[in-house]
Amino acid sequence: MRSRVGARSAWLFGLALLSILAPPAQADDYPSRPIRVIVPFGAGGPTDVFTRVLGEELRKVLNQPLVMENRPGAGTVIGTEVASKAAPDGYTLLMISATQTVNETLIPNKAYQLMRDFVPVAQLFHSNLVMVVPPSLGANTVKDFIALAKAKPNQLNYASSGVGSNYHMAGELFQNLTGTQIVHVPYRGSSGARTDILAGNVQMMFDSIPTMAPFIEAGKVKALGTSGTTRSVALPDVPTLAEAGVPGYEATIWIGMVAPKGTPQPIVDRLNREINKIISRPDIKESWEKQDAKPDPMTPAEFGAHIEAEVAKWAKLIKANNIKAQ
Repeated sequence: MRSRVGARSAWLFGLALLSILAPPAQADDYPSRPIRVIVPFGAGGPTDVFTRVLGEELRKVLNQPLVMENRPGAGTVIGTEVASKAAPDGYTLLMISATQTVNETLIPNKAYQLMRDFVPVAQLFHSNLVMVVPPSLGANTVKDFIALAKAKPNQLNYASSGVGSNYHMAGELFQNLTGTQIVHVPYRGSSGARTDILAGNVQMMFDSIPTMAPFIEAGKVKALGTSGTTRSVALPDVPTLAEAGVPGYEATIWIGMVAPKGTPQPIVDRLNREINKIISRPDIKESWEKQDAKPDPMTPAEFGAHIEAEVAKWAKLIKANNIKAQ
């Protein structure tokens, strides 16, 4: 009896040891069921739209559906926290943007930390913003606006979609680099901010180019500069802010994908390869670039370095401007 028990114990121990030493899940075994993609933004926004395009293309190559789950709220914190608690098995992914890197400093007491609780998978694209003013303001160039703002400190204001948003941080960066003092007017979403810039109730706003381009073309607002390092394909006649008199200015919207910490590396690598293949395709590049979204193929390590750099960049600005979450 003792020999049987001893043999059985040894057998069970061997199985346990094999399970510990066995290699992690392989990419060619993945996926075997639908993948949940948490989108911490509202439905219909740029992140949601581009994520669904990517999800459909990934479905074709992975032979499993990607189920998009919109979990907006608290400036991306709610959806991001849900993803941070998911099993690290490759079946829950999270869309990430510059907003989450801002929140690392703006909201320090979150239940998660980006670089602690997630691993980078891939970046999808980056897109520029455009700085617009009402025609009635009389500022035809960035230098005109800077001169006006310096002549009237704290008398001009700029609209954003909320504290910590891309539009807010773009405005704060503009103030820092130009030495101007402009009053921030946060709205609950970009629609209200856009309505007021079009009505001339606020003096400046940074907005997404695809959204604002029709109003620029119609003469309802004047575009003074774009926020990237190169000119926008959609607005080729509008200079970058760096060209227009704000050296070193860069504030772009970008979207990427991360996974819970501990997700097997073979799965991360496969997702990265497939995503990079999709966003490098000529048809995808042409379609996205027409919407001012430039595809950004990166390795997971490169994307991780980008996230860390963004966290550091916005942390410096938040502390310098004493920005507080509301």
